[in-house]
Amino acid sequence: MAKILAVVEQRDGALRKVSNEVVGAARTIADAVGAEVHAVLLGPPGVAGGAGELGRWGADKVLVVENDALAQYSPDVAAATVAAQAEGDTYAIVFAASAQGRDLAPRVAAKLDVPLAADVTAIDASNGELQVTRPVYSGRAFATLAFTGGPRVLSIRPNVFRPAENAKSGTVETITPALDPSQARVKVREVKAASGDRPDVGEAAIVVSGGRGMKGPESWNLLEELRDALGPQAALGASRAVVDAGWRPHAEQVGQTGKTVSPQLYIAVGISGAMQHLAGMRSARTIVAINKDPDAPIFKVADYGIVGDAHEILPKLTEAIRSM
Repeated sequence: MAKILAVVEQRDGALRKVSNEVVGAARTIADAVGAEVHAVLLGPPGVAGGAGELGRWGADKVLVVENDALAQYSPDVAAATVAAQAEGDTYAIVFAASAQGRDLAPRVAAKLDVPLAADVTAIDASNGELQVTRPVYSGRAFATLAFTGGPRVLSIRPNVFRPAENAKSGTVETITPALDPSQARVKVREVKAASGDRPDVGEAAIVVSGGRGMKGPESWNLLEELRDALGPQAALGASRAVVDAGWRPHAEQVGQTGKTVSPQLYIAVGISGAMQHLAGMRSARTIVAINKDPDAPIFKVADYGIVGDAHEILPKLTEAIRSM
């Protein structure tokens, strides 16, 4: 039987949320073409312990590589191992369009000498042939792509494909890496994680973003209070202008040169809505814009808009949310 490879990710030995989305997307394709889903996971010893959970989202089998050298992402080992698993009757390979996936997917595609459809936001395999949709021209248009051969390699935008429970066996099988980790040319020596227990802006269910309309970094406490009122699933974001001015770290930047986010709720405060920023957040499920300029472009994509001074509106909005 043909197989769909779902390349999943871990951090500190725990599966990342986007892994469920990757498996779910792979399951959608597999059900349409009559294939099995084989998830591929590389990580440190012990990572196999929770790998069987992927069966809940549609993985028939989970192929695990455990090695002390794989506690951090190893592009050489991962690319060689995924490419090796693609040998045989592999219909498609699905990655996340995360920071890791954006690095790994093209490496695997190059090894297999096949094209890559990146940052996919929709999948259609209903007629037995896989077609995908992805944004182009900074999100101003969408392109529908069809694959002419296989394996079909694609990466999906995080937070777009909501995983649905589709229980399969999720049998865990330990495999050997296709490349000895000690022979890897690129090695991660250290990872400096952001402080705090808030989710990364690229994975958060709610994002509160600020722009130049906040007037300065001293006003960011207003956004932080709104974020805190919205709960632990909320994170802060920022426009490129804010990051370039040094008000906020680059890790919070949303946009074409920052992070692409697709949260359930995106609140844009003092952000005019330049195309560069819209490219990174317009796929959010619900968009709320707060801006004193009624003609700001952000209102054209917003589901709800509030025209007014953010410094007056935010405290009232925060208090209203807290009272609920």
